[in-house]
Amino acid sequence: MSTTTAVAPLTIQDAEALVTAARSAAEAAGVAVAVSVVDAGGHLLAFRRDDRAVLIAGETSTRKAFTALQLDAPTADLVDAVQPGALFHTLPTALDRPLLFIAGGVPLHRDGRLIGAIGVGGGAPEQDHGFASAAADSLV
Repeated sequence: MSTTTAVAPLTIQDAEALVTAARSAAEAAGVAVAVSVVDAGGHLLAFRRDDRAVLIAGETSTRKAFTALQLDAPTADLVDAVQPGALFHTLPTALDRPLLFIAGGVPLHRDGRLIGAIGVGGGAPEQDHGFASAAADSLV
């Protein structure tokens, strides 16, 4: 008989705390960002757009979160395989189908299990990834 250890899911309170942490990191760097948090099912739990951020940052941050969830790999692990400095990258795959990669999306884990993802948009890709990573590191 197999037993599975229960892992607490990502809650709205977690998502709000992640948004606050990412926006605080961005504000400290003087960058206006939009932040999106999705749960493991891809449902949008929280979204905040800074009024100084460009409107496109809202859609971008959500796409980054969904992409990170689909990839389940930290952006930093893929950075060497893509051209630095661009927001959107295409990675070749063995199936001859390109894989869309968006910098600034970070999957969220609890007890080694994927529980969601956070996406940040509005700064340079490296900045967005840093803000998202800082928030992810604050998740308890």
